[in-house]
Amino acid sequence: MAARIKVHELRGKTKADLQAQLKEFKSELSLLRVAKVTGGAPNKLSKMCVLDFSLALLFPLVSLPCSRRTETVTWIRGFFPCSKVVRTSIARVLTVISQKQKAALREAYKKKKLLPLDLRPKKTRAIRRRLTKHQLSLKTEREKKREKYFPMRKYAIKA
Repeated sequence: MAARIKVHELRGKTKADLQAQLKEFKSELSLLRVAKVTGGAPNKLSKMCVLDFSLALLFPLVSLPCSRRTETVTWIRGFFPCSKVVRTSIARVLTVISQKQKAALREAYKKKKLLPLDLRPKKTRAIRRRLTKHQLSLKTEREKKREKYFPMRKYAIKA
């Protein structure tokens, strides 16, 4: 497994490439999980990101205050690429795939009259139930007649 996958690199790839990469990451994760259970090769086990007893002996964490203890644990884990990296890579690929799908759908429904519910703006329930600007501007026949027959009076002051 190479270094962490960058999202900006994923965005440039096609759907087929993304699917292939996802399949690759999933197979690697399954191999890591099998290696963890069976006690496989040390290089595989080092990817599992587990603080084992030997690391705990090397770095006595008990004497440290709680905040420093967590910092030290993260510092130790930083040296070992782990299944967490593979899992986050899978999550990133899936995120990019779904974002691309949603963007394509938005483009497809841009000129349509109605939008699917998941593409509409969420806002709040009250805002969604408000009348539209067009509906607010509409007037009844009676209002139209009243405005027509009784217009605003125009006054001018003689100087």
